Amino acid sequence: MECTRLDDLPGFRRRFRITPGAGSVCCDVEDDYHCMSVVIRHDGAVATSVEPQMHRAPWTTCPGAEMKLRETFTGVSLREFSDRGEKTDNCTHLYDLAMLAANHALDDHPTVYDILVSDPIDGRRRAELRRDGKTVMGWTEAGLTLLEPEELAGTRLLELQAWIQSLEPPLREAARLLRWGNILANGRSIPLEQQSDARQMPASCYTFQPERAAQARRVGEIRDFSGAQEQPLEQLGIAL
Repeated sequence: MECTRLDDLPGFRRRFRITPGAGSVCCDVEDDYHCMSVVIRHDGAVATSVEPQMHRAPWTTCPGAEMKLRETFTGVSLREFSDRGEKTDNCTHLYDLAMLAANHALDDHPTVYDILVSDPIDGRRRAELRRDGKTVMGWTEAGLTLLEPEELAGTRLLELQAWIQSLEPPLREAARLLRWGNILANGRSIPLEQQSDARQMPASCYTFQPERAAQARRVGEIRDFSGAQEQPLEQLGIAL
C-alpha cells in the first residue's frame, strides 16, 4: 500500500464527541450510516436519567432502541455501567455512547475521538484512531485480519479481546473503538442489497433480534465524509 496520507484516501470516517458538564454528560457519534446522541444526567455517582436520540439510523426499527437504553441504564451507578450487560438487546451504537458518557462523566474537559479507515487498496485497509487530534493507535488489515503491527499480525479483528483487555484503560477504550470502527468500515465494500435483509444478520443488536428482524427495513441516508468539506458532527449541536 502506498504511503499516501490517510486523510487523503477515500474511506470510512467516524467521530465521537464526549462533552461533560455540571450534572450531565453528552456523547455523540456520526459516521457514514449513523448519527446519534446520548445525554446522561447524574448526581455524581448514579445516572438519574438517560436521554438517547437517533438523528440518523439505518433501519426502521432502530428508534425503538431508545426506550431500551433508558431501561438498561437509568438508576445505574456510573461505575457499574460496564457490568450492566444486555448490549445485544440494545442498539450497540447507543450502548457504546452510554458507556463512553459514563466513563467520562466526571472529566473536566471534552474528548473527541476520530476513526479513519481507508477503502481497500490491494486488499488492505489502513485504520487509525486519534484522540483530540493526536494519533493514538493504528494498524493495517485485510479481510478483517491484521497485518500490522507485527505483534498482532494474523489476528482477526473479532479475536482481539484478550489483547484489548491487556491494555491500560485509556488504550483499552481506544482499541475497542478502533476495532468496531474498522469492522463497520467493511460495509462500504458490500453492495447495499446484500446487507438490507435483517433476517440474515446475527442477533447482535436491537434490530436484529428475531422478534424485530422480519419487520426491519433499510432506510436512512448514507454519507461519505472522506474528501468532503464537512466532517462528522460538524452540523450537530451539543445537548446538555
